[in-house]
Amino acid sequence: MLASLSPVIAATAHWLTCAYPANGGALAAALCEVQARQAVTVAAWLRYPTAMDAALVGMAGPGGSARLDWISGADAAGEAVDDEDSAWRTWVDEVVASWAACLLTDPELVDLALAALAEDGHTDAAAAEFRRLVAPDERDRQAAVLLRHPDLLAPVAGLHQAQLVDRLGPGRALIA
Repeated sequence: MLASLSPVIAATAHWLTCAYPANGGALAAALCEVQARQAVTVAAWLRYPTAMDAALVGMAGPGGSARLDWISGADAAGEAVDDEDSAWRTWVDEVVASWAACLLTDPELVDLALAALAEDGHTDAAAAEFRRLVAPDERDRQAAVLLRHPDLLAPVAGLHQAQLVDRLGPGRALIA
């Protein structure tokens, strides 16, 4: 199933790192990308929990980044980006990006998400596999200061936060 979600995961992680770039050089960019990819992977597995779900999004497409670009200000000119170099944007999944933003800014949601994945049989070693998401060290936090900033990510996270909370456990109150 991961293979069928890989275009969505790659494009959505790339969108996050473009919208909220790393603070520093090449190592910081790599650390930021890993954190984004881990958050997006968890979000995608939660959003598309079965092989059938993954196949359907592969056939229908996830929707693209237009709304996210507008919300984050990536479309500063107010026009959609449509050149050849941005075809990847069609594989960005708005819900997955929103859920990943929630995970990047709320450690409690990360714990609940990994528990839900373990219940779904996705992974037994979730904490080790997603270490930079679960327990970022100081270097990780410095590299991804924009990517993990709750105020900056709030417009994206807020788009579908309620759906994530429902997915992780109906009745869980949103933390204000």
